[in-house]
This record gives sequence, structure tokens and C-alpha cells, in this order.
Amino acid sequence: MSGQTTSVSAILFLLAVSVAGTPSTDETAAIAWLERYNTEAQDVYYRRSTAFWAYNTNITDETQQRQVEVSLETSQFIKEIAQNATALWDWSGMSFDTKRKFDSITNIGSAALQDQTKLERLTNIQSDMRRIYSTAKVCETVDGQENCMDFEPDLTRELATGRDYDRLQFIWDGWRASAGPSLRPLYQEFVSLSNEAAQANGYADTGASWRSSYEVDTFEQDLENIYEELKPLYLNLHAYVRRKLRETYGTRVGLTDPIPAHLFGNMWSQQWNNIFDLVEPYPNKPGGIDVTPKMVELNYNATHMFRVSEEFFTSLGLGAMPDTFWERSMIVRPTDGREVVCYASAWDFSRDRDFRIKQCTDVTMEDLLTVHHEMGHIQYFIQYADQPLIYRGGANPGFHEAVGDVLALSVATPKHLKQIGLLDEVTEDPDADINFLMATALEKIAFLPFGYLIDQWRWRVFDGTIGSDNYNAEWWRLRTKYQGIKPPSTRDETLFDPGCKFHIPNNTPYIRYFVSFVVQFQFHEALCKEAGHTGPLHTCDIYRSTAAGDKLKAMLQMGESQPWPDAMEAITGQRSMTASSLLKYFQPLTDWLKQKNWENRERLGWDAETWQDAKDPATSFARALRTTLPVMLLALMAAMFFRC
Repeated sequence: MSGQTTSVSAILFLLAVSVAGTPSTDETAAIAWLERYNTEAQDVYYRRSTAFWAYNTNITDETQQRQVEVSLETSQFIKEIAQNATALWDWSGMSFDTKRKFDSITNIGSAALQDQTKLERLTNIQSDMRRIYSTAKVCETVDGQENCMDFEPDLTRELATGRDYDRLQFIWDGWRASAGPSLRPLYQEFVSLSNEAAQANGYADTGASWRSSYEVDTFEQDLENIYEELKPLYLNLHAYVRRKLRETYGTRVGLTDPIPAHLFGNMWSQQWNNIFDLVEPYPNKPGGIDVTPKMVELNYNATHMFRVSEEFFTSLGLGAMPDTFWERSMIVRPTDGREVVCYASAWDFSRDRDFRIKQCTDVTMEDLLTVHHEMGHIQYFIQYADQPLIYRGGANPGFHEAVGDVLALSVATPKHLKQIGLLDEVTEDPDADINFLMATALEKIAFLPFGYLIDQWRWRVFDGTIGSDNYNAEWWRLRTKYQGIKPPSTRDETLFDPGCKFHIPNNTPYIRYFVSFVVQFQFHEALCKEAGHTGPLHTCDIYRSTAAGDKLKAMLQMGESQPWPDAMEAITGQRSMTASSLLKYFQPLTDWLKQKNWENRERLGWDAETWQDAKDPATSFARALRTTLPVMLLALMAAMFFRC
């Protein structure tokens, strides 16, 4: 392993400061040691990022093997640094800053595995899972010729624009048949090894390790409280959308049932904005804006979309992208036949202000907003680039996800789209406002239960509550319980539907997105106030407000140097997450939905936490039904006496 000798020799150099046998309490010497660590670590993580980038932008056996090798080298570096930090220093009596740095570098993730064979196996499993997901295709025979479709853009476009029930089901089923089954045994093995690493770090399991990033003992309960606060709005949106889908698909959508999962214009039913045309409140009014046709008319391409996003950030007084960003990023799918990981992501190479984005950009409004999301990550990287490497991260993982989305809340307003030439006129009309808020809710409110449940499933997998013989059943129990959706076809335990969402095989914690979708509205309200906005919150556009930019910059530059409540206070004046700003933003739509659902005498919610397959009620997922029968009976009894 070519990089291992370098990192080990550097560690031996660092050992020279030790006092034989006794951890030192000399904070001045400890700070000097941390500074030398910072220099060496930047080189180590740069090599790692370079190898991972090479694989993600050119999936071959060679790049996969190099990625694994460098990952193992990095793990060895991390492990030896942590061991030597513990041996060399007693930081219990040192300053907050020094203790925080040492606590960070001794919490070493999967590198804590002492058995090298197990560490190598865990690393290879993660690499294999990413490859299976990223190279999966759905194939069909057309006119005697096999036609294979990539996830992006082929499958995503079909789901977004298609309205044929059976064709949508073919795409939905095909993706899960292609990506899921091969991942299942790997994921089961991954869980065991990942938990072993977490326990070596002092955590009960991997889920506990992930939750520790939020530094709040009441984190799970805080999330539950926020979810319950938002649930009535989601139930009203769900009931309204269900009736509209009934109008399109007839009795295949029951008015008191969970909604078939393939009808939302999205592979995971996580956001519903692609079916706005089916659910638009006032079809003859503007407001539900999709500027994709205008972007095409104006000959937008991927570079133009990223330049538009960059200009929004610079209008706030924030940093422009370095030249290397434009030279090294991959913002379109390559046309030279390479297999790549298309899922959009932002990269900090840890050195030389090397920041990049990897995205197979399509010229759509949805991707324009995704561009702003990813550019938000890059702006965070730029602003905290002068922090030590240890502190180059979001105040908590949800903050990092929220930054670009905060700007996207402004970008999506009719006022802003007109300013940048993507909308010809803006109409002052309450009906148009409802259309706009509906379009936004299909993206933001529809996502909330999905963002909440993914890690509910994983945390329970990691702590053993959900066993490997019940992965799919429990996945769909949670999807139905929280989202009110059901699969359009029979599912069983030969499948692995959770693995068909990128973040599962990529092992990316997901609760950060739920946190982001809450705190971005807190940030938005605070920045709108700083910008001097008056009027409804959903009409605010902070474009060109350097006052708002200064407020945002102050928080971004903190990085991870302080607990997140301090960063929250810096931008909002509050020290906790709250749904109040989100509810304020959507209040006009909430009132409208309640009135519309009352007029239609809608039943909010759905009949049970599980489902019966429409094609074969007698055999659909019999095992899951047996497992959850007591829950079903209780839910059905409750339905007789209670209307949400």
C-alpha cells in the first residue's frame, strides 16, 4: 500500500514529543502536535479524495481496487493517530478548543476495527455496494433489441413525465429488481462489521455513533416532537394528493388507502413535485412554476446553471468558485462510455482549496435547484477553509445540507425567476400563491416523513430490533406508517428495497436531510429579516442582500468549531430546532388544504400500517402480515372510532 509508509513515518515523528510512559498535560505542546497532525492529515485525506474521485468518475476494477487500498491506508493513519493521541496526551484539563479537537480525532469510525482482515472486508463491502448501485440498469426488449436504461437520466425522466400506471410500475419494479437483491447479503454483513467498529469506538452500535454527531442527549425525542408538530400538515397534503391521483388513475387509488408508491414522479416517493400538473389547485392560474421550457428556450446548459447559482452566492458577498472548480468538476454525464456515479455530490479535497461537484446535470428546474443545493456545500467549504481540518464540517450534518436549500427557497420565488430572465411576468394573486406553495410543499412537506423514516429503519437494524430476516417487511411497514404509501407489487425477503436508495449502500446517514428541511426555514426567516423583507415569508428573496450574506457567512465560517446550538444562535438568535418557521411559511396552504379536505369530507390518514397487494390480496406479503397482524387489528379498531 503505497501511502502507508508515509503516514506511519509522520506518526513516528510526532511521537518524538512524548514523555516516556506518562500522558502529558502540557497544552502548548499538545497544540503544536495538533498543528503537525493537521498538516499531515491534509495530505492523507487529499490522497483519499483523489482515489475516490477517480472511482466515482470512472468505475473500473482498477479504480475500485485503488479506492479500497487508499481507504485502508487512511484507516491505518486514523487508527495510529488516535492511539498515539491517547498515549501522548491527557487533555481532560485542557481548554474547550483543545479538548474538542482531541475528542474528534480519537472518534475514528470504522478504523477502530482491530482485526485488519475485518477492516479490509468492511472496506471492500462498502466499495462493492456502491458499484452495484451505480451500475444497475433496467433492460427491456424493444423491436427485438435489448434496450438498457441508466438510472439518470433515463429512469428519472420516465418517472417524472410518465402517467401510464403499468409503465411506471415496470420502471419502479425494474430498478428494485436490478439494484436490490445483490445488495442484501452484503448489507447484512456490513451491519455486523460496522457495529463492531462502532462498539470499538465506545458506542452501542452504528446508529448511536451517528446520533452522537448532534451533541444533544435529547436528539431522538426532539426529532419526534418536531415530526408530530409537522404531521397534520403532511396528512392534509397526502389526503388532497390522494384524491387528485384517484381522478387520474381511478379505483387503483383508494380514497382511504395508502397511495401506490410509483405514482409520485420519483423513484422513492420522497418528493412529489413532478406530479404538480396532476394536483395543481388552480390550473388556469400561474404560480406552480416549472421554468424548464424557458431554460431550454434560452439554451441553458449545465455550465450556465452552475454560473447562475454562483452569481446568487456572490450577490450576497460570498465567495466565487475557484478556477480549479470549473476545471475539475464533473457536471454532465461523460459521453466517452465511462460508467460513473451520477448521484450529485460536493467534494472537499482537504487541501489547496480544491472543491468539486459531481453531477449528471439535466436541463430542468429540478436540477437547477439541485445545483444550488450542491453549490451550498461548496460555499460552506470555502467559508470554513481556514479552519483546522478537524473543524472543516457543518455545525451538524443537517446544517451542511440546509445551506444551498436556503438559497433555493429564494431562487424558486416568481420574483427571483423573473429577475434572472426565467419568468416573463409575476402575478399578484392569492390563487397563484396557493399554486406556488403547493408546488413547494410537494418538494418540502412531502419529503418530511421519508427523511424521518430512513434512519428510523437503519437505527433499528443497527441495534438489532429489525433482524435480517425482516428487512423488507419492516421497511415497508415504516414507509406505510409514516408516508401513507404502499408498493404496487408483491414484496418479499428475497428483495432489498432499502438498498435501492443511494444513501443505504453508500452508508450516508439520512436524518441530516430531515434536520435540514426544518432548519433551512429557520435560516430563511432569519436571513429575510436581515434583508429587510416585509410580507409573507414565502415571497422573500434575499438575492443581492449583503446584510443577509454577512449573517450567513458568520455562521458558515464557524464550521464545526462550536456545538451546533451556538451556530444556530449566530444566524437565528435561537438555540434549538423548531418547526415554527416552516409552519409559518406554509400557513396559507395549510388553511387552504384544511378547507378543501373538509369540503370533500376527506378521511385524513389511511386504514392500516400494512397493506394488501391489489393484485393478489390473499398472498401479498403473507409473512409481513402475519408478523404485524396485531398492529393491523389495533389500527382497524381505532379507525372505527377516530377520524384524524
